[in-house]
Amino acid sequence: MYHRGVSNADSPRRGGRGARERILAAAVDVFYREGIHVTGVARLAEAASVSSRTFYQHFPSKNALVAAYLERIDPPVERRLDEAGLSARERLVSLFDPPGQEPETVRGCPFHNAVVEGAGELPEVREIARRHKDRFTQRLVDTAAEAGARDPEELGRQLAVLFEGALALSTSCDDVAKMAAARSAAEVLVAAAVEQRPAGVG
Repeated sequence: MYHRGVSNADSPRRGGRGARERILAAAVDVFYREGIHVTGVARLAEAASVSSRTFYQHFPSKNALVAAYLERIDPPVERRLDEAGLSARERLVSLFDPPGQEPETVRGCPFHNAVVEGAGELPEVREIARRHKDRFTQRLVDTAAEAGARDPEELGRQLAVLFEGALALSTSCDDVAKMAAARSAAEVLVAAAVEQRPAGVG
């Protein structure tokens, strides 16, 4: 749902122009798939086709790269809130649809993963994650208002909690189908908020 795999197969050069971008692209891919804690600078440098020296020229530490990595992420699933051709109500519910191409392993939210792996020792990472979650919730509130919800703030917060919980469960169980139950619950919440019943209910 969040995975943005980036291939470095076409970037065989070590160092040179574009090295910083290659390091960031490698971080987006490797940190998400393999985890932050277990991924060392040597692994990142290899994936980015740069030397460790070049790595440190662009990022003074691995933690600095973690922060830049999180700032770079643009979760595809959230783009559904901007999807053309769907009503605001449909966009709120479609957020819970499984991705078109399921990854081999459900890794969940990269922001949540980074905070957990940081174990309270990376305050900058926690702040970046908090800002992201706040922006995401506000986007849900704005879309709920567009859909005509009586209380957009309440609906937006409810959907945010539902989405985050369902994504965490999908990750724990390695089963993206867990989102289906959350989608049904989202339909009920949205329908109640806009005084309409979802299809098949009631």
